[in-house]
Amino acid sequence: MELFDIPVVVRRWAMDSASPFSPTPRTELHRIPARGSYDRAVIAAILDEALYCHVGFVDGGQPVVIPTIHARIGDELVFHGARASRLLRALAGPVCVTVTLLDGLVLARSAFHHSMNYRSVVVLGVAEEVTDPERKLAALDAIVEHVAVGRAGIARPANRKELAATRVMSLPLREASAKIRTGPPLDEPEDLAYPCWAGVVPLRTAPGEPISAPDLTGDFTPPGAADFARGRGDSQSG
Repeated sequence: MELFDIPVVVRRWAMDSASPFSPTPRTELHRIPARGSYDRAVIAAILDEALYCHVGFVDGGQPVVIPTIHARIGDELVFHGARASRLLRALAGPVCVTVTLLDGLVLARSAFHHSMNYRSVVVLGVAEEVTDPERKLAALDAIVEHVAVGRAGIARPANRKELAATRVMSLPLREASAKIRTGPPLDEPEDLAYPCWAGVVPLRTAPGEPISAPDLTGDFTPPGAADFARGRGDSQSG
């Protein structure tokens, strides 16, 4: 089968295992451990809802953090960039990937207890370059699908020149943890009568109406904003 004859399969990737991640000295939560989770389904849901992640690594002794689009395929994270990128070449080693979803501003009666409701994930491990052609193309399709489900089957696939210019990295999901805050502010009992409003201001990422490219030709129906809704958007539960 030719590389570019590989069909695009649109699906939500399940974790390869249902068992929780085992906490390690690097992922075990010590501050407010009750907010921590090692549940694979919880971690997968946060990674899948987030549109992008931040990748941290050390390049020439200098800590570096870059934002990038990711996708989860089973028990691995994949991300990509230009092959000529100095930073992406440095990713072939120990990395720390973080994702944070902000669900609400928590406004307390005291300045000290102001907070945010959030869902976050930290993944640690060693990234490796994906060199197998079929696996590389599948990873690139997964990244497109992560942003817009169904888009990989509509857009022109990458050609050989574009594939050669693109580096795809894979990070196995073996060492990961989540931390989640939900609910109202946690004021001190003596502050409950303080005369100011307290509560949660919900936050969510909401798509607007699509704007067609100015050079678009042909009679194409744009996608609806609802097609890009992501996750639960629930900032007050718990």
